[in-house]
Amino acid sequence: MALSCAGLCSQLSLVRLCGFRTTGITAALYPRYVSSHSRLSLCRHFSSSNVRRGVGRHVVSRLQWVNGKYESFLKRRFPRFYQIYHTFIEGSKLLYQDAKDVGRIKAKLVSDGMTVSDLPYRDMEKVRQFRRDLIKAIPLVMISIPPFANYLVFALMYLFPRQLLVPHFWTPKQQVEFRGVYHSYRAQHHWVVLKGLEDAGYQVRDAQLQSRLKDLCSKVQSGTHPKVSEIHAVRGVFSAHPLGMKRMSADQMRHICPLLFLSPRLPASLIGSRLTSHALELLNLDRALSRLGPHQLSDSELRQACYVRGLNSDSLDINQCREWLSQWLQMSTSLKGSELSLLLHSMVLLSANYPSGSSRH
Repeated sequence: MALSCAGLCSQLSLVRLCGFRTTGITAALYPRYVSSHSRLSLCRHFSSSNVRRGVGRHVVSRLQWVNGKYESFLKRRFPRFYQIYHTFIEGSKLLYQDAKDVGRIKAKLVSDGMTVSDLPYRDMEKVRQFRRDLIKAIPLVMISIPPFANYLVFALMYLFPRQLLVPHFWTPKQQVEFRGVYHSYRAQHHWVVLKGLEDAGYQVRDAQLQSRLKDLCSKVQSGTHPKVSEIHAVRGVFSAHPLGMKRMSADQMRHICPLLFLSPRLPASLIGSRLTSHALELLNLDRALSRLGPHQLSDSELRQACYVRGLNSDSLDINQCREWLSQWLQMSTSLKGSELSLLLHSMVLLSANYPSGSSRH
């Protein structure tokens, strides 16, 4: 019926184009009791645009069927390749969804006249993480654009997943493994950061602050987890010479860079600017998280929050992660903008020996 009526509408259109009268034709083709309004509605219903949409839906459904068969074949005959293929497809969807979410968040910032520091915690964290992921993902996405180039991408994913891929394209097992590798790299610099902190303490003029800082460094170096009150007791050292963000030595700044996965092979002025930017971003995240409440985080969000702040959260149970994050927020949310250096050093002070008695250097 649909095809015959569509053909009828096409014939009627041709008659009009040729300049013939259609009154007699339509009267002969339709019964007398069918009104002209009903005839027009029928033609509209079976118009060529509707037919094209129907054909489009049919083509899409057939392509989905073929893709499903292809995935079933891969899963049955090449299970390891299928895992890489499936991870790439799902990762692409997640990355695209994150791009849409970040676009929506930035549009809201512009329309409402807000700054990034005014965002809710989850939106702020998504913008922060997406910016880092995008820088790493762009080369891989560009490689996959040409026809059949996705097979090259699959090969690269298989050979160099940690170096080339963002977490969207990691399997759950790889996420745990790679976070452990990155944290091991970060933990290798704990000792030099503590040694630099101890050496800087000799330049502190206030004898009481100098003694407190020396005791704090000795405590952490001996494998003991410090109290938040002990860290707050030396906060004055981190807003002026020799440990303020603008007064810190170039060597100490370079020692801190690996804690944030930043390159230390840059001019000191640029390193200082990047460290300040990352520390301020982390402080704003802490304040947003404090407004939200850590208890509102899911288990995966909680582990990610701890990992970003310097803790190897995958080696701990969820209650230990929750306790540690509570200590971190207690330390950070009372800090001023001039004390950002303490926030960065606390990535070592609070995480190196947590839980108490188990050194993780």
